[in-house]
Amino acid sequence: MTFALGPRARAQNYRLAAFDSIGSTNAEALALARAGERGPLWLVTDQQTAGRGRRQRAWVSPRGNLAATILETVDVQPPVAATLGFAAGLALEAALQAVSVEYRMRSGGAGKGEFLLKWPNDVLADGEKLSGILLEAETIGGGLSVAVGMGTNVVSAPEGTPYPATSLAALGITASAGDLFMALSDSWAEFRGIWDNGKGFSEIRRLWLERAAGLGEAVSIQSNGAPVEGIFETIDDTGCLIVAGRDGKRTAIAAGDVHFGSAKSSGAT
Repeated sequence: MTFALGPRARAQNYRLAAFDSIGSTNAEALALARAGERGPLWLVTDQQTAGRGRRQRAWVSPRGNLAATILETVDVQPPVAATLGFAAGLALEAALQAVSVEYRMRSGGAGKGEFLLKWPNDVLADGEKLSGILLEAETIGGGLSVAVGMGTNVVSAPEGTPYPATSLAALGITASAGDLFMALSDSWAEFRGIWDNGKGFSEIRRLWLERAAGLGEAVSIQSNGAPVEGIFETIDDTGCLIVAGRDGKRTAIAAGDVHFGSAKSSGAT
């Protein structure tokens, strides 16, 4: 598989390290950061053998799927850097839209392929998981090195997962991992610029909410071992999910697994 940066990414001096196969693009990015790499550097492959998602869950990425990590050094505190995950979601959604143009033209804009952002770190296609994001950061050499990993099921999706998964191929979209990466490198440059070291998060937040799955609907969130149920109202200016309970109380959730509907109907445990 041949990978190349898009024209916008090249113009902004992003660099690229492509691998035929690698254990984890995030792990390699942080290892490079510890060795002195400051980025901005993309690490990309179409076969990842030891990928992981949030909470050290395995991320299955067989040959043909996309695993990409952007390594950057930012001069912000970790809570601000964490909001880069929302810029990553927007970048992935924009890239998926870009490579889906041919499909949408063939289908007259109908059929499968509606992409939505699921808090905190997934992209859904027709309600099934298509992409995931993992953001990791370390303070190295006086700066904060941030590795934002983005994985997409291009040719295949895992089976038996807690949340149903799909792939671009299953949606009838024939783009390759290389096609998607080129679009992603450009859309990342765009939304990274809007984010602007956290100063532009209000705009990122607005754009993210326009694409949010389940907004205004019932949700159940597993947070610290106990479910929180209510209506997904918004995300706040730190990226926390705001849930409005039946009693009118608004709860801010910093991390957790989201299920749409009540705990009983969604199967959350």
